[in-house]
Amino acid sequence: MTDAPLNDQELSLLGEFDTPTICNALEIVCPERRALGFTVRHLHCAFPALAPMVGYARTARVRAAAPPAAGNQDQTARRLAYYRYIEDAPGPTVMVIEDIDTPPGFGSWWGEVHSNVHRALGALGVVTSGSMRDLDVIAEGFQLLSGSVSPSHGWVHLVDCGTEVNVHGMLTCSGDLVHADRHGAVIIPHGVARQVAAAARLCMRREKPILDACKSGDFSVDLIAKALAEAEDIH
Repeated sequence: MTDAPLNDQELSLLGEFDTPTICNALEIVCPERRALGFTVRHLHCAFPALAPMVGYARTARVRAAAPPAAGNQDQTARRLAYYRYIEDAPGPTVMVIEDIDTPPGFGSWWGEVHSNVHRALGALGVVTSGSMRDLDVIAEGFQLLSGSVSPSHGWVHLVDCGTEVNVHGMLTCSGDLVHADRHGAVIIPHGVARQVAAAARLCMRREKPILDACKSGDFSVDLIAKALAEAEDIH
C-alpha cells in the first residue's frame, strides 16, 4: 500500500462511517493498534450532528494559566508562523492541539475568532485537550472536540507547533490522518488507509445478522448463537 495522501474521493469514503466503526475496521487491517492511536477520555462535542472530520493533522501546544515569556511582538510572529504552517499544509486539515497546563483548559484558544480564522485556512475543526467557548458564534461547519468549556481565554498563547502532541491519550504527529466525530478521534495509519473503508463495510455486514436477531421479536440464545456463527462466516 502507498503512503501517498488520499484523494478527495477516498477521504469522502472514510467520512461515511462514524469513528467507532473506523476503530473496528482498524482492528482488522492493523490489529497491533487495537489499544493505541485514539482518544481515551471524554471530549465535549460542540456540534454532534456534523459529519465526521477526516483530514491531516496540524499539531500545536498551547497554555493559558500564566502569561507568555515572550513579548507581544514575539507572540504575534509566532502566531503568524503557526498560521502559515496550517496554510501550507495539504488539506483538508484537522487541528490537534495539546493544552499543557495542569489541569488543561484554564483558558480557551478556541472561540468565535479562532474558529473563523482556522476555517478560512481550510481546517475542518479541532481535537483538543484544552477548552472552547463562544459556542453560539462558532464558524459555520467548524467542529470542536474539547476537554472542557471555559468562559475566558486567560493568558492563552501558542507554545509551539508541528511537534508530536498527546490529546487524551492520542499521540499525534503533524500529517497524521485523523478521523473524528462526537465519539472522539482516531489516527488512521497511512499504510492501511485505503483498506479501511472496505474493512468498515465488512464490520457492518458481520454485525447485521446479530442486530437482525435482536430485532426479530423471537430472540433467544439459540438464535444469537446462530447469528454469531453466520457473522463469523462473512468475509
